Amino acid sequence: MKNNLAFLFLCSFLISFSALAQNAIIKGVVLDEAKIPVSDAYVSYENSGTQTDKNGVYELSIPANREVSIKISHVGLKDVIFTIKLDENQEYEFNPVLNTNIEQISEVVITGRERKIVEGITTLDPETIRTTPSANPGVEGLLKSLPGVSSNNELSTQYSVRGGNYDENLVYVNEIEVYRPFLIRSGQQEGLSFVNTDLVRNVDFSAGGFQAKYGDKLSSVLDITYRRPTRFGATADLSLLGGSVSASGITKDKKLSGIIGVRYRDNSLLVNAKETETNFRPRFTDVQTYISYNFSKKFELGFLGNIAINNYDYEPLTRRTNFGTFTNPIALTIFYEGQEVDKYETYFGALKGTYQANENLTLKFIASGYHTQEQEHFDILAEYFLGTVNTDIGSGDLGDVEFNRGVGSQLTHARNDLDALIFNAEHKGTYIEDKHQLDWGIKYTSEDIRDRIQEYEILDSVGFSIRPLRDEFVNEQPYAPFASPIVPFNSVRARNNVKIDRISGYAQYSFRSNYNENEIWANVGIRSQNWTVSGDGLQSQSNIVFSPRAQFAIKPNWNSDMIFRLSGGFYHQPPFYRELRDLNGVVRPEVKAQQSIHAVLGNDYSFDLWERPFSLTTELYYKKLTDVNTYTVENVRIRYRANNNAEAYATGLDMRLNGEFVPGTESWVSLGILQTKENLDNRGYIARPTDQRLKIGVLFQDYVPTMPNLKMYLNMLYQTGVPGGTPSSADPYLQDSRGDNFRDRRLRDYRRADLGVSYIVVDQNKRMREGHFLNNFRELNLGFEIFNVFDNRNSITNTFVRDAASQLQFAIPNLLTPRIFNVRVGMKF
Repeated sequence: MKNNLAFLFLCSFLISFSALAQNAIIKGVVLDEAKIPVSDAYVSYENSGTQTDKNGVYELSIPANREVSIKISHVGLKDVIFTIKLDENQEYEFNPVLNTNIEQISEVVITGRERKIVEGITTLDPETIRTTPSANPGVEGLLKSLPGVSSNNELSTQYSVRGGNYDENLVYVNEIEVYRPFLIRSGQQEGLSFVNTDLVRNVDFSAGGFQAKYGDKLSSVLDITYRRPTRFGATADLSLLGGSVSASGITKDKKLSGIIGVRYRDNSLLVNAKETETNFRPRFTDVQTYISYNFSKKFELGFLGNIAINNYDYEPLTRRTNFGTFTNPIALTIFYEGQEVDKYETYFGALKGTYQANENLTLKFIASGYHTQEQEHFDILAEYFLGTVNTDIGSGDLGDVEFNRGVGSQLTHARNDLDALIFNAEHKGTYIEDKHQLDWGIKYTSEDIRDRIQEYEILDSVGFSIRPLRDEFVNEQPYAPFASPIVPFNSVRARNNVKIDRISGYAQYSFRSNYNENEIWANVGIRSQNWTVSGDGLQSQSNIVFSPRAQFAIKPNWNSDMIFRLSGGFYHQPPFYRELRDLNGVVRPEVKAQQSIHAVLGNDYSFDLWERPFSLTTELYYKKLTDVNTYTVENVRIRYRANNNAEAYATGLDMRLNGEFVPGTESWVSLGILQTKENLDNRGYIARPTDQRLKIGVLFQDYVPTMPNLKMYLNMLYQTGVPGGTPSSADPYLQDSRGDNFRDRRLRDYRRADLGVSYIVVDQNKRMREGHFLNNFRELNLGFEIFNVFDNRNSITNTFVRDAASQLQFAIPNLLTPRIFNVRVGMKF
């Protein structure tokens, strides 16, 4: 109740602020027909303007959140006039070409957020990504506030979309597919997202029904574009969790440009605040760059490189967790011995050549390589005590453990090592003629994985070794002697050398037209993939799939600004290495591709409210899945059964209202309703591990009217609990005494609010007196963040302990991070 009152007070306080106009930046390079920079061109709007320098570069500050007409002119060249609308503090790059002998387009209308509504794509502002508070900052932190996107772990960058799991999401950077490590089993091991937000220019996201060009996954596409520098610049962001620096530049002849970013993160502040006392310092470092060189006005070559080194050293000491009821509280006390030493090193490089054959035809060639070396080594002995807690209010021992009702121990061991090498070679092409567009592509992928998995778990309670939950270990004492051998509760041992060769391709056709004064857009396409699995001791297996897809959108000639969309088709996910490996670590080359039929009906309604722009996006979706490869989830670790023995479905409703709740800022409220179930071996439908029934997300931005440089960012999330209240080894179809399936037992609801406050000391509109050292910064801001403002005790999994005396098993929640305070400094040069 106190949390709810505090929340209402905070929202009322923030919404009460009024608004003032803010600024945005438009910049770029003005070129002539020969692609030579034009110096001294005049770039103007209303009564303000600037001139391009000798390299054709310009930068102009314009009012934000309203349409501004801009004119670019030069003696002897035709004028360019365009209308643009940008968000507060947004930077937009526009590189016009001034012609001499043909008429220019009289007016070009540009919006700062090219949302690609007709394609069902949501576009996110990179500046919003960088400023939104999150325990794990980055693109994924903002994605989790969108409808249909779920995650109940703030330490993880992984997310599920509309009933899918973490492995069902495509991620591209500059049209280059990127990968993540294989052996990660908990969010606190993950480290940094591949995407460096300091380098990002544009973020597009599709939650389903996407085009054929986007690849072979079942759930979503995240398409990132890195920015192209027009001048030298540098940024730095420092906090108690680490820091990042980036630099960008371009040569005088505008042929060579590049950006580079270095990040370091130390999650000690987050993980040391958890209930387990540890000697723990998880450290993550990466270096990333994108360099491009224009060999001519027709050909450009780009290089994307990334090196990431993650070290995870974990030595747990003690843990104390209280659970149970108010009248019967129970305390779990654990003493640990041993440690975990994990290391993940990934190296990624890609070359992308773009050839502009003519104004209609663009050809692209991409080659990339990804190498990951991962180790997961641990030996941890946990000795636990289940105790009864003193509840006598008048006692001096209130809250202490009076006596232990059960004791036990758990020994976990792992020596897991993985080495994966992945190569890609790809060609893409685009031909545009008037309102018609043809896209095509072909790709070859080689995957070479060498994996050793060796892990076991031994459980003991009051001297009794607990056997696996299998028929041969059923204990029927005292009616029959129990003579089964002593074996680990869980044990997996395997060595796999696997090679997968893939050839995939796509072709799609898009067009725009008008029908009875209604604007229409359509896209039809097909994908195909053939893959072959081979390796030591494996019988080679080949498979092929075809995936036809289509999209249709119409904008009726109504007074209301509405667009209706219908999209869908067949989506296949050919198995990656982890999907081929079963629960015993054995590779099954016969595993087929999972198949999903998508149907998405959407509507976008743009309107004015309080004389400010708003939009309401609504999508109804249904997914029918066959040849489902079922799995278990523990934290972020997914283990597949590798048997294609199920069918499933996912259906739901996603809604997002976004706009200027406070003038000059963008905020939104999202709602997701989902039901996803699976049917294993025709035993009946039960909830899938990702069955997130209800999700509400809020992103709210505000500032003080009399001090507009003092800004506030609030990121809130509520999600109902997902299945996970029973051990992953348990049969989900087993029923308890009340007749409920084990899978219906869920984790507690996930509630979280992160608050960020920052003050802009200097920027382009606020300068100090002449000669002041702060004028060396293009921008300097200071701020703080409060993660988990209301200190909600969320859990990601349960620890299951057994009491041999009472024959009971207790589920103790593994809690996530409590309220944490962070300080942050941002700089631009």
